[in-house]
Formats: sequence, structure tokens, C-alpha cells
Amino acid sequence: MLSLSQIAAEIRSLTVEERKQLISLIVDSLTEPQSEEEHNILELEGLGAEIWQGIDAQEYVHQLRNEWDQRP
Repeated sequence: MLSLSQIAAEIRSLTVEERKQLISLIVDSLTEPQSEEEHNILELEGLGAEIWQGIDAQEYVHQLRNEWDQRP
């Protein structure tokens, strides 16, 4: 592994255009997400499905609406 002084010496040997490209690469590396693995929202599909086992969706909606109507 190179030391910082060795890296600096290597950088001085680059052309101005190569240094600009290097700066761009460094900036891009600082703004990348910290997560090593990106996730997709679709990975959540089915999560918690067991909670709703045996529950009739329409009956559940009716129950919620009845509760709402009975609030003061």
C-alpha cells in the first residue's frame, strides 16, 4: 500500500486533465450511498402477511368505519 507522500508524488506526475479526472473520481466516491447493498422497495412485498391471515378485508374496513362513526 502506498503512503500519502507516495500518492502525492504520483499525482504530481499526472497531467492537469488527469488530475481533474482524479478529483472528480474522489468527489464521486464521497457522495455515493454508504450502504454497500442497494435495496428495492419490492423486497418488502409480503412482509407481515401472516398478520392478516384469516382476516376478511371488507369486514375489516367496515369495522374501521363503524369505529370512526362512534367517536365523539
